[in-house]
This record gives sequence, C-alpha cells and structure tokens, in this order.
Amino acid sequence: MRFADAIVPTEWAMDELIHAEFHGGRTEDAPMTWAQQVMWRAATLSRTQHLFLNLRRVLAVPRRAPADLSSVVRAIGTLVGRHGGLRTRVCRAADGTSRQETAAAGQVPVLVVAGTGDGAAAAAELTRRLGDVAFDHGREWPVRFAVVQVDGVVRQLVLVFSHSTVDAYAVEVVLRDLRLILLRGDLGTPAGLQSVDVARRQHGPDQRRSGRTVAYWLRQYRRLADVSLDEPVPPATPRLHRGTLVSSAAATAARMVAARHRVSVSTVLLAATTALSAGATGRQVCGLFNMSHNRFRPEYVNAIANLGQIGFCVLDIADRPGFFELLPRIYRVALDGYLHAYYDAVAMRTTFEELGYDYTTAFLPHYYFNDVRLPGGDLVDDAPLVAEQQLRAAADDSRFSRTDGLDAASWHRLLHVVDEPDALGLTYTVDTRFLAPETIEPYLRDLEALLIEAAYRDVPWPWQPGPGGGRGRVVR
Repeated sequence: MRFADAIVPTEWAMDELIHAEFHGGRTEDAPMTWAQQVMWRAATLSRTQHLFLNLRRVLAVPRRAPADLSSVVRAIGTLVGRHGGLRTRVCRAADGTSRQETAAAGQVPVLVVAGTGDGAAAAAELTRRLGDVAFDHGREWPVRFAVVQVDGVVRQLVLVFSHSTVDAYAVEVVLRDLRLILLRGDLGTPAGLQSVDVARRQHGPDQRRSGRTVAYWLRQYRRLADVSLDEPVPPATPRLHRGTLVSSAAATAARMVAARHRVSVSTVLLAATTALSAGATGRQVCGLFNMSHNRFRPEYVNAIANLGQIGFCVLDIADRPGFFELLPRIYRVALDGYLHAYYDAVAMRTTFEELGYDYTTAFLPHYYFNDVRLPGGDLVDDAPLVAEQQLRAAADDSRFSRTDGLDAASWHRLLHVVDEPDALGLTYTVDTRFLAPETIEPYLRDLEALLIEAAYRDVPWPWQPGPGGGRGRVVR
C-alpha cells in the first residue's frame, strides 16, 4: 500500500502537504522485535502512551546545505529509502499475529508550514502538534516530517518518531544521516541493520540468550520479599500524574559526584533515585528496573530499530550504607541489569505467569529509572568545582512544571532523565493510588537537594537531603 492511500491525521487537513518519493529495494517482512512487542502491548493498554513514546526532534538546516523546498524534500526521500526502519509498518498476518512489513517504494508526507525569523518558534509548535497525536501503526509510517519555510527558504525540519520502530539512539543515527544527506545529496556508506534484520536475529539465534535472561530474572525476583503497597485509594484521572524539574544545579552536582567517585553520571542519578525511593520504605532488599539501550554489540551500534529493553536488578541495603558506599554498589547491580535486558518479552511474561505470578502487578511495589540523555555526556573525567553556596543558589532557578499524565504503568513510581540546555530534565511519575500528586514536586526538589549535598559530603542512611529532607515521601 502506498502512503498516498494511507491516513494523514485530520489535524493537518488545513496545512500544505507534499510527498517525498522513496525507493529502498525490496519489500520485506518479519516478526516484531522484542522491544516492538512491549511497545505494541503498552499502546493497546493505554490511550495516552504516545505522549511518552513519540520521540520529537528538530533539525536546523545546515547553512551550507541547499535549503530550497525541493532539495529538502528530496533529501527526506533519500533518507527514508536508505533506512528500512523508517518505512516499516506493523500489520496483522492471516494467522492473527502481528508482523512488521518494510515497503520497497512509496511516498512519505511532508507538512510545509510558514515561519518567521529562524523558524524555531514554528518548529516548536509543530513538534507539539505532530507529537501529541497517536500513530496508527498499521497505516502510517513510523516517522512524521514537517518543514518550516521562512521567505521561501527551509530553515527547520521537524521529525516525530514512533518509539515502536526506533529508540533514542537510532534517532541520533537518523539525524546524523539526514544532516549529511542535506549537505552531500547522498551517503556512500551502507546503512546499519534495520528493524526487520534485528527481528530475524531475535527470533532465531538470539533465543538462547533470551532463555538465560529469563532464568536470571526469576532468580532475582525470588530474592525480593513478598511486599505489597498500602491499600490503594481511588485513583485520579489519569491514573499516573507527572511533573518535571529542569535543574542546572542537579546537572552540575551529578557531574561533580561522578568525577569524584569515578562513576558515570547515570550511576549517580540512579543512586540518588534509589536513596529517596528505597530509603522511604525501610526495605533491606529492593528491586530496581532500568532501561538498557542494548547496543553493546558492534553490529547494533548503528541499527535503525528499537533495541531498548528493561533491565532488572536487586539491591541489598540491609547494612544501611552511606551514599558514597551506595554508588559502587548501584554500579554493580545496574550493570547486571543492563547485561540482562535482552530477551523475548512474550517468553518472559509466559514464564512468570506459568509459575503463578501476576505479571501485570508483580513489579508494581518497585520502581523504574530511565536515563534517556544523549550519549557522550555520561562519563566525566573531571568537573569544575563549584562553591556550595553558589550551587545552592542555582537551585533557586530550577523550574518545575506539570506534564500530561498516563493511563497505566507497571510501577508505582518512575523517574525519567533527559537532556536540557546546561541542565537535567527530571520527570517523576507516580501512581495516584499509592502516592498523592502533590508529592511530585517535593520529591524532585529532594532529589536535587540530595545531589547537591553529595557533591560536598557523604549522606548517611536514610539519605535525607539536609534540612527539610523527605518532603517528597508523602503517601496518600
């Protein structure tokens, strides 16, 4: 089916719409990848998952690149022809199973919008419009394109990706290739593995590795105490509420701690999240869930696919370590989680359910950490020493805002970390059956305060971040 016969969201009906032609070889199909299986299930269970799963990006047209509309549209067609993952849809096979199908040729729609100045304001509005609409994965391509013209010259490109087919690392590969295509007209190097290639590996030789990972998860899960959350209260609507703190102070403090203790920034952030989340419960053993990009294997470095899967690890804190001692412990268990985050999601669910576990609620009492910052800034050799008074003053400029909520999740608390200009974006999500919405901002402020405290001194168990600590741990 050519895209000319497929849907275009009705929200765009009043815009100028043109099409970029692409040619990419032959039509291919394969089962869904393991990560696609998870995303597909999440999308069917929650009407609001796309607000989190749609990946929004803006690319300014390079100054040396041809910026007329026809050249830019031609570059988009070349990009989609190069990467099969960008022209792949999920469809239902005759036996009722879901498969992915890559088109050999067709058209991809491109919205054309007028802007002013450098086009950045119009691009920001486009990312919201395109990103807030759920994908119809059976009829749309997994990426939406728009361009902003100023006085007949294309200044900005807007891309919104469905997380069903790409992850944040694949998006960066796509953006890199698009910049080069805009500048050169084409690329002389072969593309990396695409989504269908990854699927064939996962449903073939990688099944043995999946089996080992499933066994690891079962061993770890059995280490956890049989805990339950307090009796839930009626949830708010939507059930999960979210808030975001944008903090330059947290970014600086995390880098200072990482440099001092020779660990990654991600390890520092996970340790701080663990300190606030686990310290509030008083548990001696707690379960952590982290997201692994699964690009450790050389053949997956430039893959255009969604390889991200959830890792699972168990942390023993019965001896109540100080924060500095917690750091290497977190590093070791997190690494174990990352190394056991490549598995057949259907096999994992089936195995747990066959043993009598309710897979939909088994992990609810534990928590989830997802660091989706771009690669390159995680390892810190040294960091500038900032005076404590200066860093605490910087925290006064941190900005908190509410974010659209979600319908469902597998944990009662989740923390996501993203890049912001010279800052960190910390988004905290709580299940309102167990945690009141008004605990969100205090928790994030406590997280920032704990990082600042740890930048200058150890913080003993229960890891209270100085005066006023613990404000975020209000259970409804």
